[in-house]
Amino acid sequence: MASGILILILVLLVVVIGAAALPYWAEARRRPMDEWERRDAPGTCVQLSQGVTHYQWHGAVRGPVAVCVHGLSTPSFVWNGLARALGAMGYRVLTYDLYGRGYSDRPEGSQNDDFFIKQLEDLLDDQEIEEDFTLFGYSMGGAIATVFAAKHPNRVRHLVLLASSGMVMTTDRATQFIRQKQGLGDWLMLALFPGRHRRGTEAERALLSSVPDIVDLQQRELHYRGFVPAVLSSLRGILSRELQDEHRTIHRAGVPVLAIWAREDDVIPLSAMGRLTEWSRDAWQEVIEDAGHGMTYTHTDQIAAILGERLRDGLN
Repeated sequence: MASGILILILVLLVVVIGAAALPYWAEARRRPMDEWERRDAPGTCVQLSQGVTHYQWHGAVRGPVAVCVHGLSTPSFVWNGLARALGAMGYRVLTYDLYGRGYSDRPEGSQNDDFFIKQLEDLLDDQEIEEDFTLFGYSMGGAIATVFAAKHPNRVRHLVLLASSGMVMTTDRATQFIRQKQGLGDWLMLALFPGRHRRGTEAERALLSSVPDIVDLQQRELHYRGFVPAVLSSLRGILSRELQDEHRTIHRAGVPVLAIWAREDDVIPLSAMGRLTEWSRDAWQEVIEDAGHGMTYTHTDQIAAILGERLRDGLN
């Protein structure tokens, strides 16, 4: 009898350990982002100080430069529609994959302000961009663009923020717990995020998009090792605080700011608009009424129309 109970306990222990190890096993089985995976990548890959960065130039051969920084979980292809529109306006458009996403490397370490600023500084140096440029940031990319502009206001001709983080961000209790708790939070992120990412992107499959097959491209990120940990590291890093000081610095430096918000955004609520007004009263702000958080690719034409007017007028 005792031996039977012992065997049952051992079996249950093995099951529990196996279940606990499953998310880590799944992550280990994902494909590494390496030269083989990059063989068909559009654009170019370059070795920078923190790892390989994938980038593309779009639009005009000559003209003012626009640099576009994407968000938390969707790589640089999120800009493809707007890049075409900006190119038609005469811009030379540089897009790139943040570390942990797309075809860029997955270096370890905290994905905080300094981490992302260094990647952008390295890329600008590599591409020999010495003149001032228009800096675009979407969602988390808005936070990255903001901290860069606060550090280098003389390099930024215009700062354009689309559904930008750094002011107000909606997070549920599970995400808050995962962000705050080391260890258990890591396990929960590996266990829960892939399913949530698939469901969230699948919910947009019926929407019109300026980026063909964007849902499949977004879900493809889950095939690669390091993507989920990168998202978690960003939640604990650059997305962990408000950027009041940075916005006030940008305001004092006189950098023109255009912020575009989505009325139906369930990630960055419209209350962020009021927060930005408090910190940067000269910022020009627009709202797209029927758009959600994916407005960069679902409402490209409306955004392009706003950009055409405001950038032409110098945001004055």
